[in-house]
Amino acid sequence: MLQFDLHRHAAHPISGLSQIAVRYDVILCDVWGVVHDGMAHYPDAVSALARFRAEGGTVVLITNAPRPAGGIERMLRRLDVPQNSYDAIVSSGDVTVSLMLDRGDKAPHHLGPPRDNSLFREVAERSGRPDPRVPFEAADYVVCTGLLDDVNDRLEDYDALLHRMRARQMEFICANPDIVVHSGERLIYCAGAIAERYAALGGPVVQAGKPYPEIYCRAIEAAAQAQSQADGRAAKPRVLAIGDGLATDLKGAIAAGIDMLFVSSGIHRDRLHPEDRSGIPLDADTLSELLGEYGVKPPMGTIATLTW
Repeated sequence: MLQFDLHRHAAHPISGLSQIAVRYDVILCDVWGVVHDGMAHYPDAVSALARFRAEGGTVVLITNAPRPAGGIERMLRRLDVPQNSYDAIVSSGDVTVSLMLDRGDKAPHHLGPPRDNSLFREVAERSGRPDPRVPFEAADYVVCTGLLDDVNDRLEDYDALLHRMRARQMEFICANPDIVVHSGERLIYCAGAIAERYAALGGPVVQAGKPYPEIYCRAIEAAAQAQSQADGRAAKPRVLAIGDGLATDLKGAIAAGIDMLFVSSGIHRDRLHPEDRSGIPLDADTLSELLGEYGVKPPMGTIATLTW
């Protein structure tokens, strides 16, 4: 297991985004766990992003939610996230739509809840064809957006289906590489947890979001487009990623060569803030243990919750 000495490697705690904002032109901000918890938005977080924009910065929300950006925007409106807190949205759902379009006439089977049906409506609209989904027996590959019932299902409930897929060497497109997320106080499994089980069987898995490169390329392109529309800037932007996941946000930022601000009261809060989500100072030794477990280098800095 890797171990990092945080006294030698930079992972400086900061109290607010204002301490480092001047160093960056663009923020790529995670959504679930940083901007909202699935039930309500975090007022301090959206205010911080709005302030960064007001001072000339560009904010792209980058999320592993398995729906196209339009669906994410509608969800953010329902959670009262103000539109002045971001310039653009890039989702793993957007990447998944492109992956399906790339497969042409091949037919997918959807493994996931009906709330993610917008993926397939988007493919139909962009291809000019009917909804591409077919029953499992007729499918060429599977698109997984999550558990069918993320409240009551267990991961092992899917093993029989995964073995059938493996026998046919069916490609598994994972539309959300997250393993778990918090929904309020409840921890729920995501598509990434099923993808792990399929990969362990030797099945071919294609991942559509963080920490993989395509979503970062799209987010930086979206930022460049927003900047160009705003003031015509063409210089290479200074980019900061903000997120709460070590396996997704931090690993992806490191691979993309981007500085990352780690929000410690998100998905890893039970380890890093076991008694109170943000009231207890982050323990460097515990963070070092977690970094070792995930095999990632320390982030540029840490913050308990995103605030200005």
